Amino acid sequence: MYLLGIDIGTSSIKVSVVDASSGNAIVTVQYPDVETPITSLHNGWAEQSPKMWWEHVQLAILKANATKKYNASEIIAIGIAYQMHGLVLVDKDKNVLRDSIIWCDSRAVQIGDDAFKNIGEAYCLSHLLNSPGNFTAAKLAWVKENEPEIYNRIDKILLPGDFIAMKLTGEITTTVTALSEGIFWDFKNNCISASILNYFDFDISLFPKVLPVFTEHGTLTSNIAASLSLTAGIPVSYKAGDQPNNAFSLNVLEPGEVAANAGTSGVIYGVGDSLNFDTASRINNFAHVNHVQENNRLGMLLCINGTGIMNSWAKKWIGESLNYNEMNTAASNIPIASEGLQVIPFGNGAERIFNNKTIGAHLLNLNLNKHTNAHVYRAVQEGIVFAFRYGLDIMRENNIQPTIIKAGISNMFLSEVFVDAFVNTLDTPIELFDTDGSIGAAKGAGVGMGFYSNTKEAFINFKPIRKQVPGNSKIYDDAYLNWKQSLNKFI
Repeated sequence: MYLLGIDIGTSSIKVSVVDASSGNAIVTVQYPDVETPITSLHNGWAEQSPKMWWEHVQLAILKANATKKYNASEIIAIGIAYQMHGLVLVDKDKNVLRDSIIWCDSRAVQIGDDAFKNIGEAYCLSHLLNSPGNFTAAKLAWVKENEPEIYNRIDKILLPGDFIAMKLTGEITTTVTALSEGIFWDFKNNCISASILNYFDFDISLFPKVLPVFTEHGTLTSNIAASLSLTAGIPVSYKAGDQPNNAFSLNVLEPGEVAANAGTSGVIYGVGDSLNFDTASRINNFAHVNHVQENNRLGMLLCINGTGIMNSWAKKWIGESLNYNEMNTAASNIPIASEGLQVIPFGNGAERIFNNKTIGAHLLNLNLNKHTNAHVYRAVQEGIVFAFRYGLDIMRENNIQPTIIKAGISNMFLSEVFVDAFVNTLDTPIELFDTDGSIGAAKGAGVGMGFYSNTKEAFINFKPIRKQVPGNSKIYDDAYLNWKQSLNKFI
C-alpha cells in the first residue's frame, strides 16, 4: 500500500509516493522542470494562478505514475502541503474568481499595520500571536476595498492546499493551522477571531468547515480518480502549510525541536508549548500540525522572503550556462567572506524581520579587478546564510535556543558551501535527512487515515543521512558582523 504526497510550492509542484509500511519514498517527481513564474503587475505584487497549480498537480501525479515504480491503484490516501498565506477565492460554483495573492505579495502591508494599531497591539499579540501584517486576512481586506465586484461574489476563501483538496474531492474544508497562518484564529477563545471579522467586516460564512489537520477532508471523486489512474473514494487525509509540514517531515513536533528550510524563501521553525509572541512581531507563531487546545504546539516561524530566489536569480542572470552543482563547485574555490564581496538578499518583497520594510537586494563592494562570477555565487550563498543568522538571533531573543537544527537535503542544503556556512555562522550543528515536503505530506496522509496509529509510528525508521558540526565559526562570525554593518545602512 502506498501514500501520495503533494507539495504545492512557489517554484514547482512536487509529488512523492511513499511505501506505507516502510515509510520510504518509492518515487519523487517535480513538475514543471523549470521554475514557475510569479506574476507581478505592480511593484510589490506577487500572484499565481490556482488553475495552473491544479493543472501542474495533475501532470505531476501522471509523471510519477509514468515511472511504473508502483501500482497507482494501491495508493490509499493523499496528503497536501502548500505555500502558506496565499489567498484563493471561489464562488458558489467553486470557480476561481481571481489569481491567488501569494505569500510574498506586499500590497496589504499598510492595511495589516492599521489593523494592528486599531484592534490593539496588545490584543492582537495575546490573541492572534501576531500582527495582521501582510497575511491572508489583510490580503482579503485589500480585495474587499479594491475589487468589490469580486469580493461580493466570494462564497469561500481558501488557502492553496484547501483549493487543491477541493479539486480532488469536491469538498471545501480548512484547519486551525491554516486559519492561524492567515491571522484569522483567536488562540485564547479557540475560534475564528471575532475582532478580525468585526474590524474588516468579514462574514463568517466565507470560511469553510474547520477540521483537524490529520483527518478526512473529503474523498477522491470518480472522474478525477479515473483521469489520474487512482482509486475513487480514497481520502485526502492531511493538509498543512509548507513550513509546518516541513517541520513534520523532519519529525519536529515537540517543544525545543527546530527545523530549517531554504527554498524560494528561507525558514527556521521552532516548536513551543505556550502562547508566546515576539513583541515586535518580526517572527510569527502559528498552530503546528499537532496543536490542539488541550495540548499547545505552536510553531515559531522565522521567514525570510529573499533566500533561494536570490540564488535562482544569480543562476538565471550570471551563471545561466551553469547548473547549480557547477555554481557550487565554483563557489567552493573562493575564500570564506568572498574577498569582501557582499550580497544583501532581500529582493523578494517586504521582509517581516524588518517590520515589513522592503529593502531590496544589493551587491556591495564589487571590485572589478578581483571579483568573478564565482565570487558572486559564494557571496549570494553567504548573504542568504547571514540572513538566517540575523533571524535566528531574533528567535534567540524569544527563547528559541536550538542545540541542533534538522533540515532536508534539498534546495540550498544541496550545496556544501551553504551547509558549511550555515553550521558555522549559526554556530549550531545540523542533521540532514533524505526527505522533503511531499514525503512529509504522504506520511501525514497515513496518520490522518489511520494507517499509522500516531505520528511517532510514521517516523520509526527515520534517521539522518549525516550530521555536521561547527568547526570554523570565528571566520564566519567576523564575516557576518561585517555584513550586518552593511545591512544596517539599508534598515
